[in-house]
Amino acid sequence: MINFFLQVQNDTIAKTAGVVVEGTIKTNEISVLGFILKGGFFLIPIALLLFYTFYIIAERYFYIHRRAVIDPNLIRDIRENLNAGNLDAAVAIADKNGTASGYVLKEGILTIGRPISEIESNMERAANIEVGEMEKKLGQLGLIAGIAPTFGFIGTISGVIKIFYSISQTEDISIGNISGGLYEKMISSGAGLVVGIIAYSAYHLFNGRIDSFTLAIQKQVLDFVNIIQRPNGKTK
Repeated sequence: MINFFLQVQNDTIAKTAGVVVEGTIKTNEISVLGFILKGGFFLIPIALLLFYTFYIIAERYFYIHRRAVIDPNLIRDIRENLNAGNLDAAVAIADKNGTASGYVLKEGILTIGRPISEIESNMERAANIEVGEMEKKLGQLGLIAGIAPTFGFIGTISGVIKIFYSISQTEDISIGNISGGLYEKMISSGAGLVVGIIAYSAYHLFNGRIDSFTLAIQKQVLDFVNIIQRPNGKTK
């Protein structure tokens, strides 16, 4: 009989615990959007920075992808026309290419007849202009990479200040009160770090692509100078 009552008691406790756990789980369920919105006011500028970061990434990607293409056949076609003495055709080919390298080579063709040093200088200035165009707005990505996490930290700090102010007024120092408010305010820090990482990564990836283009265009400038100095591919 005693064992029977003990078994009934254990079953009752287990059912009660299951009900409590189930109720707790249902109470704690929250959507992703609702969770994010608990981050507070500072999520607004962080969200704006995120959208602007995506805009810059998309705009710079398409521009750099279009302008930084190095066509291996371009210098060959220009060489053939220059060796044939057809400068107008060489200019038309470089202009039709529509890339930064085509623009640089076009500037070199237009200055043929001047001293080699002047031709090289003119082409280097043209290349610097193209690199400068590619680097537009990249500084803003670097700025966002520093500003977004700062906004997140400010949001967290302001939230912590509010928590301790509330404790000083209510004298409620329960773990639930502190941890509940603290996790909500740390959402802004996490969001700021995510935006910062995206901007920082994009900044360095774009700069790496531009550095590769700079090296490639320097090689093409050298090839162009060799065409002028060594017509028909002959060496001195």
